[in-house]
Amino acid sequence: MHEGSPHIPVLLDEVVSALEIEPGDVMVDATLGAGGYTRRLLDAGATVHAFDRDPDAIAAIRANPSKWPELECDPPRLVLHPRRFSEMVESLAEIDVDKVDGVVMDIGVSSMQLDQAERGFAFASDGPLDMRMSQEGPSAADFLNEADEAEIADVLYLYGEERQSRRVARAIVAARPLETTGELARVVRKALGYRPGAPKDPATRSFQAIRIHVNGELDELDAGLMGAETVLRSGGRLAVVSFHSLEDRKVKRFLRDASGAGQTTSRHLPQVAADHPATFTCVSKAIRPGEAELAVNPRSRSATLRSAVRTDAPARDTHRSAA
Repeated sequence: MHEGSPHIPVLLDEVVSALEIEPGDVMVDATLGAGGYTRRLLDAGATVHAFDRDPDAIAAIRANPSKWPELECDPPRLVLHPRRFSEMVESLAEIDVDKVDGVVMDIGVSSMQLDQAERGFAFASDGPLDMRMSQEGPSAADFLNEADEAEIADVLYLYGEERQSRRVARAIVAARPLETTGELARVVRKALGYRPGAPKDPATRSFQAIRIHVNGELDELDAGLMGAETVLRSGGRLAVVSFHSLEDRKVKRFLRDASGAGQTTSRHLPQVAADHPATFTCVSKAIRPGEAELAVNPRSRSATLRSAVRTDAPARDTHRSAA
């Protein structure tokens, strides 16, 4: 969830409607965050397996048992998985869960991550140049201070769609070492000739690109969609909320290929043999927030929901092997 009041789940009613939850259903919330989707799934009577690679998100739920009594039910109706959602198949299998009735994914950085300066995701307030969702591995500072100019330019162009990526990369290298979000934002703005009061801060694209690269977000999305195809039962439902065009294009292509409508059009996902039956059907058109939601939650303005229903066809083995 991006830019605005924190902790408001985006397109919540539309997601719940797409999932058609029944009491007793077993659901996966692949992106727990502050638990907005999970809360509604639980209130509808479902058992929820909630994933998040950010230890802060898991800790926040565990620290508030009065709000989450489902953790202590026998058997528990809320099961926390402190793992990447790309690992949902393995994580569920370890506790003998083979199939589920629904999967919801809210892709990208969470409100809490954006709103905590010390996590280094945003430039609204100065903080360490970190951006790691899992709080492990190389940080944004590590990447920017060690990568060569060409690699930085490629990341900015591919993941931020920054047309002047070479100019920005050159400025970053010249300014090294960079240690804070404020320093990076100033370098990018200067390189692009930013004028205060412009409708969009030009640093936005670079911050998005670096964050996606540091966290491997698009590869995670590919693997998460593959995992959902594997764990959903026949008739199970998938709902994916994305926040920018790179994510949405991947979701759209995945569902197009999985439904048999695009077996020769995707350059980024493994192709399915022409005789493989469709693994998803009832693919929705893009659903976006209405004016009422935009007025309450500006973060929802770039959100897109796509959903589909799992068929009884086996998961595509060649598709999974590419994860």
